Amino acid sequence: MEDLIREKISADHLLYVSFKYTKTCDVILNLILRWRKMIERGIDYALKRSKEKKKISKIPESPVGKIDLVKKLFSKNEDIMKVIEMYELFRKIESLPKERIGEFRKNVTLKVIYEGKEININTEKLKEYSDNLEKFVNTLKVL
Repeated sequence: MEDLIREKISADHLLYVSFKYTKTCDVILNLILRWRKMIERGIDYALKRSKEKKKISKIPESPVGKIDLVKKLFSKNEDIMKVIEMYELFRKIESLPKERIGEFRKNVTLKVIYEGKEININTEKLKEYSDNLEKFVNTLKVL
């Protein structure tokens, strides 16, 4: 859990300091990669806690297996499910087609094509992701 909190602090710094002053898509990508690591640690923590509580017998090795197991275990928890959806996008973000719009300006946007849909990752979207991750961390704290 401590590693997860450290990742969150680092990601918050990227969002609220680095991004505020640079307004580049590179910072958006770095922030998403940091969030991806944070979510991976959160998933590992949730599965470890589930194993300790004897809800599962073993933790899968592959990331896809872990995602599927978390989806089964926490299907009723909306906060965790939102973050898992975000995580699936974040895992593929580096290989997806991207377009940088308005860099170095107030309305910087990273346009990503994911599963046939266009996703515009801008300041509002980053704040939405940040809020979802905050709820995710708080949910993990009570597991």
